[in-house]
Amino acid sequence: MTKSLLEQEVVSITQQLIQIDTTNYGDGTGPGEALCAEYISSILKEVGIDSRIYEAGKNRHNVIARIEGKDSSRGALVIDGHMDVVPAVGDWQHPAFSGALVDDVVWGRGAVDMKSALGITLATVRNWQREKYQPNRDVVLVFTADEEAGSNFGSHWLVDNAPTEFQGVTEAVGEVGGFSYTLKDDLRLYLIEAAQKGIAWLEIHAKGRAGHGSMISNDNAVTELSAAMARIGNHTWPIRLTDTVRVLLQEVSEITGIPLDEQNPDAVIAQLGNLAKMVGATVRHTANPTMLKAGYKTNVIPETAMGVVDGRFLPGYRDEFLAEMSRLVGPNLEIRPQQIENGLETSFDGDLVEAMKTSLIEHDPCARIVPYTLSGGTDAKALDRLNIRCFGFAPLKLPPSLDFSALFHGVDERVPVESLEFGAKVFDSFLKRA
Repeated sequence: MTKSLLEQEVVSITQQLIQIDTTNYGDGTGPGEALCAEYISSILKEVGIDSRIYEAGKNRHNVIARIEGKDSSRGALVIDGHMDVVPAVGDWQHPAFSGALVDDVVWGRGAVDMKSALGITLATVRNWQREKYQPNRDVVLVFTADEEAGSNFGSHWLVDNAPTEFQGVTEAVGEVGGFSYTLKDDLRLYLIEAAQKGIAWLEIHAKGRAGHGSMISNDNAVTELSAAMARIGNHTWPIRLTDTVRVLLQEVSEITGIPLDEQNPDAVIAQLGNLAKMVGATVRHTANPTMLKAGYKTNVIPETAMGVVDGRFLPGYRDEFLAEMSRLVGPNLEIRPQQIENGLETSFDGDLVEAMKTSLIEHDPCARIVPYTLSGGTDAKALDRLNIRCFGFAPLKLPPSLDFSALFHGVDERVPVESLEFGAKVFDSFLKRA
């Protein structure tokens, strides 16, 4: 069976995007996104779509293009996605930046997070140009830098320095939503992101008395820091079911027949198999120690020690989380925020949501669409500053055996060709309804 040009292009564009190394080490090193931005701009121009490149720093480029709709008086829709990827460490089956097509699977860093979504977007709008199709309203394409390190050279920079690009925008769709999880042979859940946890990246600083390592020390910064980090890492946060999470768990409970205990929802969450670790992180705050730094010589007790914590709090609970972190750290240590961003949550209703649902069911009659909360963060945090209503919707129909959540920032990141082709067809249908 001959595949459409849309289906062919979504695969080839995704491969080419993966082959452009956009590793973001988070410390200012790395190749940046300039080459990727130039590639995106060029393939848009090839079909007659003009774009603008914004340079937020050396090689830290962003791309924006606006496709005029039939009714520009309607609120515009942003399609956003980031070009950067996390470092590719570990032993990969296929080179991480090869974009290799092996056994009908595209392999490489960014295949899931999130160059496949960029490929779906680009293939879709290029196909529109060939068909001379005009969307119902303005569609603004936003391809960003630096999402993997806080978006300071990406979406936040654009909101601060190019706000007119978002004029008239009321809604946005971005990454990590619209993917499937097979509960039964004839039933697939499609999870659409309607909320995401807030971010609290915190430094914990301890100060003691420097001295010789052979002597008794009652004021050791390393000891103080270690105790605080252990308290944080071992803390059990209480269950808090937000509206989005409650709807998801009620749907799973209804489908599986497992009663939902809102004080202990683990039995229902367990029905989600490989997704349980992602969903399980959205019923409570989390705070994970991730870095430690202290000392410079074996026989010297250092005066200072520092640790880093990746904190994620549920939308609406920022103050509660920070107050508890202060208690866990204790009065003798100092908390210095690296970055704090609010959680987001929107209701799962309206015409845009109906367009997502209808388009998924059109291409998969076994689909059941549910909202969920993302345990991480996306560029939506910047767009929220402009009062733009944000969802995660980059549709993929996934094989039941694929541990999708493990592929984010993992080794052997990959996406099946059938999933990409499905995603492009659904996204095209969705945008024509949006």
